[in-house]
Amino acid sequence: MGARVRVGLMALLSVLIGIPALVGSPSTTSAQVRPAPVRPTPRPVAPPRPVATAAPTQSNALIPRAILFGNPRYARLRISPDGARIAYLRPDDNDVLQVWVRTIGQNDDHPVTADPRRPVVNYLWTFDSQKILYFQDSDGDENDHLYAVGLGGGDTRDLTPLRGVKVEPVAYYPQSPQTMLIATNQRDPELFDVYRLDLATGETVLDTLNPGDVDDWTADRQLRVRVSTATTDDGGGELRMLDDSGVWQTFMTWGPDDNLDVTGFAPDDNLLYVESNVGANAAQLLTLNLTTQNQAVLAADAQYDIEETLEHPVTGQIQAVGFDREKLEWQTLDPALDADFSALAQLGNGDVRITSRDLADRVWTIAYISDSAPTRFYLYRRGSAPTLIFSAQPELDNYTMASMRPITYQSRDGLTLHGYLSTPVGGAAQPGPAMLLVHGGPQVRDEWGFDPEVQWLANRGYAVLQVNYRGSSGYGKDFLNAGNGEWGARMNDDLVDGAIWMVRQGIADPAKVGIMGASYGGYATLAALAFTPNVFTVGVDLSGPSSLITLLGSIPPYWEVLRSSLEHRIGGSVAGDSDFLQSRSPLFFADRIRSPLFIAQGANDPRVKQAEAEQMVTAVRSAGRTVQYVLYPDEGHGLDLPENRLQFYGLVEPFLAQYLGGRVEPATAIAGSSGQVR
Repeated sequence: MGARVRVGLMALLSVLIGIPALVGSPSTTSAQVRPAPVRPTPRPVAPPRPVATAAPTQSNALIPRAILFGNPRYARLRISPDGARIAYLRPDDNDVLQVWVRTIGQNDDHPVTADPRRPVVNYLWTFDSQKILYFQDSDGDENDHLYAVGLGGGDTRDLTPLRGVKVEPVAYYPQSPQTMLIATNQRDPELFDVYRLDLATGETVLDTLNPGDVDDWTADRQLRVRVSTATTDDGGGELRMLDDSGVWQTFMTWGPDDNLDVTGFAPDDNLLYVESNVGANAAQLLTLNLTTQNQAVLAADAQYDIEETLEHPVTGQIQAVGFDREKLEWQTLDPALDADFSALAQLGNGDVRITSRDLADRVWTIAYISDSAPTRFYLYRRGSAPTLIFSAQPELDNYTMASMRPITYQSRDGLTLHGYLSTPVGGAAQPGPAMLLVHGGPQVRDEWGFDPEVQWLANRGYAVLQVNYRGSSGYGKDFLNAGNGEWGARMNDDLVDGAIWMVRQGIADPAKVGIMGASYGGYATLAALAFTPNVFTVGVDLSGPSSLITLLGSIPPYWEVLRSSLEHRIGGSVAGDSDFLQSRSPLFFADRIRSPLFIAQGANDPRVKQAEAEQMVTAVRSAGRTVQYVLYPDEGHGLDLPENRLQFYGLVEPFLAQYLGGRVEPATAIAGSSGQVR
């Protein structure tokens, strides 16, 4: 594992999102450890209008929300480094996701973690295969601690017992199985220093001090921190290298419209892998020679950025790269893997992701992604056929799922916009009710695959459009930079153009088009209703900022080093101009909203504070408009707890049906939910 600290722009922009869709997309590949994502959430409403529907059949029966939004049966399968065991996520008897372990070939499955309330999501094996390491915060505050637990369970230890401090992994390699480099902001809330952690004793020793602007550290396989990146005052970046005398030297720089991410060191520790769009449109995989400063391109596409890399579990050699075009497509760089990818292609037309490999590189775990079935997890012994271990949510096999079709359309100013359309199973009468489901970030993208929200909406009778609007990542920097300074402006136009496209295609009834999203998607919902009040019939916002002024004034302290990048993306050349920021803030245009609005918020959200939701609720109600609001006191940026997710979707469903006419599963009381309707 060569995980690096991501404390800045991509942490803020690409995760102005929420909790991982564990039922759908799998975890990141191999041994990468990253914070968990999240999806949207809403609140209560008046009883829905009765809607005439056909008698239920297998194809159009209501899929219970408890299956779609409750905990998955299984998730995030990973092989132990010695290849003898598997670990995976599964609910315990109290319906809390824990890490379970099984010896391959035996039926000795048992949980090893025992968090009493919050799901354990981000975990990894120690390289001696004797412990599980996992990251956990408190009620969504994102101040993760690192815990260790033995395979017998019951001996959980907090390795970083630092109150109000955030811990991130920097480097952990099989060459040093008892030592991990971590970064914490314990010295200064705004900065991450690197510490050397002894996994056996829990002792930490300061390794590298942050000079005041570093947002990313990279260590070689001898656990020497040798590379860092920092954000410059103009929003660009700087790659630095530690020389033999212990002085940081600038290796290269780039401007605010370019990007470079360090992936890690190549096997000889003199070549650095980076993903960079400096001098190109789309992010390429490069090697940088730290001695000669020569660069070489290993993989590139003219339009699509590198989406994933697959590294050898011991050497770190990048052996394959994935481009997320309409679907994920792999390109092998090491011919030794050609036969493996050919064998895995026999699983079907879905996406194949390698989630872990043992150190001997004989056994892999595979997540097989489909758009119309839950993720299936396989054990793959190289040279043999993959063996199905389990399905993320086998109950869904009893229902017919909607398919997800890649689409394109032109924006009003001539950009080609990509997205995905999912329509109700069985050919619901068209034109009919439709929803725009807006991804967060905004510097992420929607991708093909199983999505519980999409299936829920399609099953309830809505056509669902997911748009990768300008400013989304994945399509090259020209498309990404087209979103600079366009929050609430051309980025909103792209969504409105999507609604118009659905109407012109005969898919959507123009009087029944809703919009919904979380984080940036929540902001986009508020902006759409405020700035284009006659387009959308209804809106649902989870954790969306209502004022760009207060958003920028309340970001977490550890994002300060990236403030210039964030302001460049949000405000372009007029960053910091309160008049400009006010003009793009839905809060100040709440009186223009005509459509009913649903807002949900986590009280402990460190990115989009509770005040963002409540000031919007107050403004909309003061204008005499309809808004429903629910607050979750034990959640952060999104909804981690299944009981809160179930309550949220149980409130949103009749809200949408009242105004759009979709189907409704009867409401039930959700035990344990903390949601407060206000």
